[in-house]
Amino acid sequence: MSLRILHYADVERATDEPRRLGRLVGLVESLRDEETLVVGAGDNLAPGVLSLVTEGRQALDFYEAVQPDAETFGNHDFDHGPAATRDVVRDSPMPWVCANVCEGEAAADDASPDDLFASEQGTVSWLVAEPGDHRVGIVGVTTPETPEMNPEAEPLAFRDPVEMAADAVAAVRERDVDHVVVLSHMGSGDDDLAEALDVDCILGGHAHTERIETIEGTLVVRPGGTAGGLAEVVFDDRPTAYRYPLRDAPVHEGVVEALEARRREAGLADVVDTVEDPIPVTRTATKQGESRVGNLVTDAYRWVADADVAVHSTGGLRSGDALAGEVTAADLVGLCPFENDLVRLEVTGEQLRRTVANLGLVQYDPADVPAHYFGHVSGLDIVWDDERRQPRSIAVGGDPVGDDATYTLATSNYYVESSHLFDAFAPEDVTDSLGPQYEAIVEYCRECGIEATLDGRIERPLLDGQTVVSRQD
Repeated sequence: MSLRILHYADVERATDEPRRLGRLVGLVESLRDEETLVVGAGDNLAPGVLSLVTEGRQALDFYEAVQPDAETFGNHDFDHGPAATRDVVRDSPMPWVCANVCEGEAAADDASPDDLFASEQGTVSWLVAEPGDHRVGIVGVTTPETPEMNPEAEPLAFRDPVEMAADAVAAVRERDVDHVVVLSHMGSGDDDLAEALDVDCILGGHAHTERIETIEGTLVVRPGGTAGGLAEVVFDDRPTAYRYPLRDAPVHEGVVEALEARRREAGLADVVDTVEDPIPVTRTATKQGESRVGNLVTDAYRWVADADVAVHSTGGLRSGDALAGEVTAADLVGLCPFENDLVRLEVTGEQLRRTVANLGLVQYDPADVPAHYFGHVSGLDIVWDDERRQPRSIAVGGDPVGDDATYTLATSNYYVESSHLFDAFAPEDVTDSLGPQYEAIVEYCRECGIEATLDGRIERPLLDGQTVVSRQD
């Protein structure tokens, strides 16, 4: 019989939707046989609501149910710090495979296998799996940009993934294997691996868009994110990939019960307020300034911090079901399920202007993002020029921003510690830390109710009259 590999990645918040994740597990069970491998490509510990209260250990319910053969690390798998990740590695039923993440200063060329992150807990750079009569070499790598995206990962060393994967592939080929696959949490970096390595396929994650494509003779596959589907690779004369949606999959009730029990124990099922007019939390709503959900979150930040203004990036809000009917604490925490504090900063008008420029994503190539992407604000009135990609006017409390004036600004500490989204402020600008950002949202909604309207705080005249649509809404 043919070798088959079932591949998931970027489960992330799906642990907050127990039946959705139960369908993924049920689908794996329905397809698996003795000649099938099941593997993950990272970001399966975090982010998420349950992840925050369990430090990623809710993923163990998923792992115990699905019994993978191998898993690699993603950037969010370090959201709760290296120690928490080591604990999950130690208690996981499967091996973790990652060749390019090392402890501390172990990025030197003479780093040994013992220098691999969590090697004492069982992490390896490669392994050989034997489903049926097949011998399959499995190599893992993750994006070297992880410390830039995730400050919690800064104590670790991320070596060049192509170089380290090449070394691991060479080592595993000496073990008389029939096939070699790479578990990659590198998004578009999968192309670099495919062009550089002699392997059968790259099983990727990081980017949530589905992908089945051949690059330089190597099959590159992504299943999509948030447990939206499962990829399958069948090895006949050459590897062929398919993708299974979850809609008709059976539900694994055991994982559903385990995750729902964790929610109850953490108080996440408590109702905060009832919403009559549903607030969309679609991909467009979380990415587009101005939106009702963006206004809700930034208003919460500004209220809790007692600040002049508040800002939030497009990527810091997670899409999901609309806030409608009885809204629970879990629903609100799920908007920003990250372990970062809300902070108050004191900034100059010049810094505030640069921050608004960052909201417009001018630090990225405009070709890489849809035109409607824009950050979220409270206390600011912005008129944005989409042709010149800069503000026409910025006001606080109705008054134009003065470069020499000072303002208090509320935001997530993530944006202070990491400069890849906002580069106008730094840790020395922080005056107060106000506890977890998600608690601020819940506190505001308990005290003020869950109401969110559009009030024209961000105007984009050149987009007026255009319909903004996201394929993933």
